[in-house]
Amino acid sequence: MKTLFKTSLFGLSAAFLFAQCSPQKTEESTEAMVVEDAKTPTLTKVWETPATLITCESVLYDANSGKLYVSNIEGTPTDKDGKGSISIIDKDGTIVTQEWVTGLNAPKGMAITNGKLYVTDIDELVEIDLETAEITNKYPVEGAEFLNDADAHDGKIYFSDMNKGLLHVLDAGTVSIVSEGNASLNGVAVGSDGKLYGLDGSGLKMINADGTPTMLNTTVTGGDGLIILGDGNYVASRWVGEIYFVSGDGQTLLLDTKAEESNTADIGFIPEENLVLVPTFMKNKVVAYKLDY
Repeated sequence: MKTLFKTSLFGLSAAFLFAQCSPQKTEESTEAMVVEDAKTPTLTKVWETPATLITCESVLYDANSGKLYVSNIEGTPTDKDGKGSISIIDKDGTIVTQEWVTGLNAPKGMAITNGKLYVTDIDELVEIDLETAEITNKYPVEGAEFLNDADAHDGKIYFSDMNKGLLHVLDAGTVSIVSEGNASLNGVAVGSDGKLYGLDGSGLKMINADGTPTMLNTTVTGGDGLIILGDGNYVASRWVGEIYFVSGDGQTLLLDTKAEESNTADIGFIPEENLVLVPTFMKNKVVAYKLDY
């Protein structure tokens, strides 16, 4: 779901060659190169779904099928009311299947591995077969209060408990704790190299093998969804209606929808199109934005 990107050198090489061939425009070409290097990251709206995805909390892109899975709470985030569901939409924002899976409680973060979709559901991790849409297993988490975001790597599912400040892992059918003491831990992402990252009340952190944190950014606190772009760049959302481009200890506010009371919950990403997928929670729709950076 989160994929490494590298900046193309083609534009720089072409500009350099042009400058060599046209001495009278060397200064002008150099200035253009500087402007391009320093451009501000932006988000541009591309599409949005109809407003029928009730209390949509998370959206996940499946690169194998091209489908987008959306978790809908439909009730309140902590009630075991059986109202929750998973929907499927396509890459153009068309709702393909409104009620692909039903009977969940308050589904939130999702991850895919080995033909299964895993979704956090208050105090358990639910396993769903992608082919049949059947719930094939449930993994209760002892003492869990508010399981939230999830990501997969190497057959393992990593997921957070926001209330408990814990990062869990499901490995070979067993749930264990990877890291603790992460106040309000929400967004979770795993890099292609297996490194773990999280968003909590202190900001963006890398979680080391021994469970201790290395802080990367202390400004974007209380984050929700997290996308790893690579080369030290990330996109992070805050539920209140903010999305940030994070690079090192700096950040750029890409989107602010607080005035419209449109939330920016657990965002997803289509890497080949550079599309950031935003579940708007109370607005009941997913909105896609083109990321340019």
